[in-house]
Amino acid sequence: MRRPKAVRIELAADERAELEARARRRKTSRGGAMRAAIVLLAASGMANLGIAKRFGTTRATVATWRQRFACSRMDGLSGEPRSGAPRKTGDDKITEVVRATLETMPTAATHCTTRSMAKASGLSVSSVHRIWRAFSLQPHRSETFRLSTDAGESSVSDAGAVGVGRRMKS
Repeated sequence: MRRPKAVRIELAADERAELEARARRRKTSRGGAMRAAIVLLAASGMANLGIAKRFGTTRATVATWRQRFACSRMDGLSGEPRSGAPRKTGDDKITEVVRATLETMPTAATHCTTRSMAKASGLSVSSVHRIWRAFSLQPHRSETFRLSTDAGESSVSDAGAVGVGRRMKS
């Protein structure tokens, strides 16, 4: 059985420049850089098998990205949404957790923890942790000085410093 002939790729100057930038850029995902390089090699006339060997992938992968670029141009190179269960935590609940983390202070504690926030919000600990990670929230790292609440000792700890938790002698 014969495979269909590979789609021929013709690039405009601006498309070529954008693809070369994507292939070189460090901030681009590894997959995105590989897709750009596949299209560049396809435009130069290289066969799918040769491109696949160069990147250590399959001929079908190369053919897929070549075809998507031919149909949708640059928009075809972005990854499509993956299948899977839809998320159960809505935007309003995520906003509530982020706002509570940033604006409220728990009673009898210096900062909120994932467990305390999970209890207060009704989410699981792992959900709170994922939200905090997505928004780069680290409530245990504060940039302000706090006086110790220990009775009888006056110590100052800088939560942003390297020695978090170490007490300084007065």
